[in-house]
Amino acid sequence: MEQTSRALLVFLAAVLCVAVLVTPGAAHDQPEPLHTFPIDLEKCWSSLFNVNGCVLQLFESVFSGKFGNVGIACCKAFSTIDANCWPHMFPLNPFFPPLLKDNCVHIVPNLPKHK
Repeated sequence: MEQTSRALLVFLAAVLCVAVLVTPGAAHDQPEPLHTFPIDLEKCWSSLFNVNGCVLQLFESVFSGKFGNVGIACCKAFSTIDANCWPHMFPLNPFFPPLLKDNCVHIVPNLPKHK
């Protein structure tokens, strides 16, 4: 009887350890993909590189937090970029693209507010 109770105690202790260490639902937790299709960064940046000085204006704005140096042509080019490109173009500053987009609406009034 003593061996049976000891075996049962060891079994229950093992089950308790497993139950404590395993997070409920962890087997179902899988990271969700950011996008279901690959992002072509070259395509994302191409409209900005086609406007002379635009990329420099954007980087100055990213680092200074000021949008005054972004010109009309650059705002127009930026407004054509798909919003799915933004997290890949500005991974360290996710708030920059929407802020610039809102600022560009004031510079070029006919731009759509968000794409």
